[in-house]
Amino acid sequence: MSSCLHFWNTRVDCVTVVCFLSASAHTFMFNLTPCSMNKSVWKAALTWIPRSDITFLKIVFNVWYEGANALHWKEVLCSGSDDIYSVCGTLKGESFATVFDIKGSRIQFPKGNYNIILQSFSDDSDNNILMCLNFTMIVKQDAF
Repeated sequence: MSSCLHFWNTRVDCVTVVCFLSASAHTFMFNLTPCSMNKSVWKAALTWIPRSDITFLKIVFNVWYEGANALHWKEVLCSGSDDIYSVCGTLKGESFATVFDIKGSRIQFPKGNYNIILQSFSDDSDNNILMCLNFTMIVKQDAF
């Protein structure tokens, strides 16, 4: 039940995250390319074996920079009806894998440490957590 994610970023770096969420080897893997913070579109690959059925899924994403919350985003991805994301309906223990595009950086990241927390919940109350990832991105050079 422990999360185990650390991410270090240099000026040009790839993002690959592999996390074992419990002793029974439920895995989460995330890969992001190309290896640059300056690209307008990134290719992302995600593999996940959830610990419960995915009928409802809410994602909460927080980025902290120098002790201040720089970004807070939450979104319901699966509600149980008319869901458009392929993760919706995944059963407990079933492997889920997908590839998708992410629009690249719209802001320039100043040099420093960024604490990033990604949580997913199986209900809207934020009580039933499916996954919690806590990682650090280190930008070693200013982008400007």
